[in-house]
Formats: sequence, structure tokens, C-alpha cells
Amino acid sequence: MKLSKIKEILPTLENVEFQLENGTFVPEHFHVTEVGQINKKFIDCGGLIRNEKVVNFQLWNADDYEHRLKPTKLLNIIKLSEEKLGMEDAEIEVEYQSDTIGKYDLDFNGKTFVLKSKTTACLAQDACGIPVEKQKIKLSALNNASCTPNSACC
Repeated sequence: MKLSKIKEILPTLENVEFQLENGTFVPEHFHVTEVGQINKKFIDCGGLIRNEKVVNFQLWNADDYEHRLKPTKLLNIIKLSEEKLGMEDAEIEVEYQSDTIGKYDLDFNGKTFVLKSKTTACLAQDACGIPVEKQKIKLSALNNASCTPNSACC
């Protein structure tokens, strides 16, 4: 989800709720402790230099059980971050503490924001030497009506 999308959604909500893909909710008393833009410049295994930019939200649980972040407050934090940091309209990445700091993509299911698991991938598969997986097909799906025994088609 891009920053512009969350800015469209927030004014329509009564509460800000985050949920992991497995259905577990981030506790209601979470804080957004950081909003920023991360610029990552790197080289992939194929030697190509790449640049990535993401807007980063960091969620943190404190012992402040009376705290509830309202949509207007988060929207104001985002607007201030855009103004002071010059943030671009980029994809949002959310940091949230589990066993270690997890990084998640952000989605919305109509009621809550969903933290979607991220995975690693090779960005230069053509240069990695990893064989391309062959497409599997069922022989029964082939339309070879002319292939009969002794026809030399096989």
C-alpha cells in the first residue's frame, strides 16, 4: 500500500487497528514511534545497482494501556513527516516487534490494516545460475488425437 492510499483510508475510520496475517491483532495501545523514508542503495547478485525507497512506520507496544491512536492523529503524524522529511508517495513498510523486528507490507481488508509477511527473493535470477522450474503438464491434457499406437508421434 502506498502512502497516498493510507491517507485516503484514515479519514473513513473510527479506530486504527493493525492485524497480522494469522489474525492476531497488534494490541490497541500500540504507538507509532517512527514515520520516515528509507532509501536503500544496493547491488544485486547479478551486479546491477538498485535503489529502493519505502515509507517506514514503526509500531511499538508500551505499558501505556490507556493509549489509543486515533486516525486523525496518525494522519497528522504522516502530514508532519511529509512536510519535514520531504517523504515521497512510496510503498509502506511496517516494522513490528515479534521474536525480532519484523518487516511487513501493508494492506487493508476494509476494517483493519493487515501486516503482510515479506519474503526475500533473488532479483537477478537470470544471472544467479538457478535453474528455471520446468512447467508441469498432464499428458492427458494434450490434444493429440492423431497420436495413436504405431503412428511414430511419440
